[in-house]
Amino acid sequence: MNQYFQQLQAQTRRQFLRGAGQFSLGAIAMEALAMKGGAATVNPFAPRAAAGAGKVKRVIYLHMSGGPPHLDIFDYKPELVKRNGQDAPDSVIKGKTFAFTSGVPKLMGTPRTFTQHGEGGIWMSDAVPNFQSVANEMCVIKSMYTEQFNHAPAELLLFTGSPRQGRPSMGSWVTYGLGSENDNLPGFVVLISSGVQPSGGQSCWGTGFIPSVFQGVQCRSKGDPVLYVSDPPGMDRKLRRETLDALRDLNTEQGEELGHPETATRIAQYELAYRMQASVPEVMDISKEPKQVLEDYGAVPGDSSFANNCLLARRLVEQGVRFVHLFDWGWDFHGTGAGEDIRGGLTDKMRRTDKPVAALIRDLRQRGLLDDTLIVWGGEFGRTPFREGRTAGGSALGRDHFPDAFSLFLAGGGVKGGFSHGETDELGFSVASGKVHVHDLQATILHLLGIPHERLTYRFQGRDFRLTDVHGRVVTEILA
Repeated sequence: MNQYFQQLQAQTRRQFLRGAGQFSLGAIAMEALAMKGGAATVNPFAPRAAAGAGKVKRVIYLHMSGGPPHLDIFDYKPELVKRNGQDAPDSVIKGKTFAFTSGVPKLMGTPRTFTQHGEGGIWMSDAVPNFQSVANEMCVIKSMYTEQFNHAPAELLLFTGSPRQGRPSMGSWVTYGLGSENDNLPGFVVLISSGVQPSGGQSCWGTGFIPSVFQGVQCRSKGDPVLYVSDPPGMDRKLRRETLDALRDLNTEQGEELGHPETATRIAQYELAYRMQASVPEVMDISKEPKQVLEDYGAVPGDSSFANNCLLARRLVEQGVRFVHLFDWGWDFHGTGAGEDIRGGLTDKMRRTDKPVAALIRDLRQRGLLDDTLIVWGGEFGRTPFREGRTAGGSALGRDHFPDAFSLFLAGGGVKGGFSHGETDELGFSVASGKVHVHDLQATILHLLGIPHERLTYRFQGRDFRLTDVHGRVVTEILA
């Protein structure tokens, strides 16, 4: 259905009566954007009360793009170690398709040393010494699974609910449903480290068919925090304000005439950009942090690093940003070289990442923010329990893509600390208990925010869409 026709239809008495019993969080969120004549004054990011009793106000999602080798971090398999080098059983590979492996691969037990940590005895390897120090805050899910074994479709499924482009991202759904708690900052901020965007591209923080004002704003930890937000040469603050006032008047006139929601979006984006010119540089300046805090994170002012981005994530949620999404490239451990070796390569990668994550958890706890902030750490899928086929003859140890079982962890508001959920079989080929699909993870995140995932909807082309598509269950077993 044409969006403009939908907008006009929504203004008729018949349509109002027809939909009066179908109120949802999405409908409430869009009501403000659709108000005729109010385009200039409505703030689409105004905080909105959650439908349920959510324990979380904000989310920091730490995505390790490429798929971390979970069998070398969280999922300890002594039997796989015992059978290292043997042919993979036909019973577990027959009929399966792998990204880069064919024939009969060799089983590969982890070369890492595993020990148990925290009151719950969470298994962790020597690759993550700093994760070990915050074990009592962590809720590890070892029974995740997905249907996608290539990076871009798997990331899109995880963050938009569909393996194809065109759907709104998780952060966009959250800010669409709940708004933000700071008028001068975006409700949804994206930070990227290691120099490469995720395989799923900007769709991982895009809005799809919902108003574009809810898309993630990509900020940089080095240089101008937001590209093109600064005043151009020859334009001072006063002239910029006069220009925006003129544009606002023109857009308001158009909004009153046509009632198109993107007109309100355009006004809101211009106004937010104006306010961001003062607020973003302030919040993105980590040089004002105490020396001890910088050392805890391993952050260096002026760098573009995952450590800096973790510290920025704390500063952003502290200022009321609703959803902060960190993407870190370089977790595709195929074993094509030393950097992708699950021995030295994983040690090096974790040395740059597990310290700032642990510091972020401790910092939020110390500041009283962890109880109502949810942290998620993980990738889009896992790695195989056997050596990757192309690199099986090389000196580096690597694993292929694996969607059938992987691990991630949550920490903070509403989830059990020092807790492991789910198990894989003795060789790590399938989930043996406590299955959690990516749609279930999405449903659980929304539930913790107080949003029933079935009710956060947006009508597009004749049907109601939602983040969890037509799937998803809340994983009550992990809730505190």
